[in-house]
Amino acid sequence: MKYVEPSPASRDALAVALAGGDGRTIAETLVGLTNSDEDWRWVQDTCLELLHPRRIGVRAIAITCLGHLARIHGELDTDKVRPILTELLSDPSWVPC
Repeated sequence: MKYVEPSPASRDALAVALAGGDGRTIAETLVGLTNSDEDWRWVQDTCLELLHPRRIGVRAIAITCLGHLARIHGELDTDKVRPILTELLSDPSWVPC
């Protein structure tokens, strides 16, 4: 695989990607949005929404994007995020690598 710099994305583009249902398009759009949208709380909440009941690949990229948000903005609402991630660990359909 070759690294490709994520393109900035908009909230509208994410809505279109989600409606289309293609996991790769959702992932690329979510990463682009995570890197370009200044409202980290909105992006955080969107990532949390994508954890349930989405496919494993969408869940994984949503978790990755939460990490990107913390790195880019230096903050994350851990009181909100931690319990959801902890709950996800007990989900039998989720097997983290």
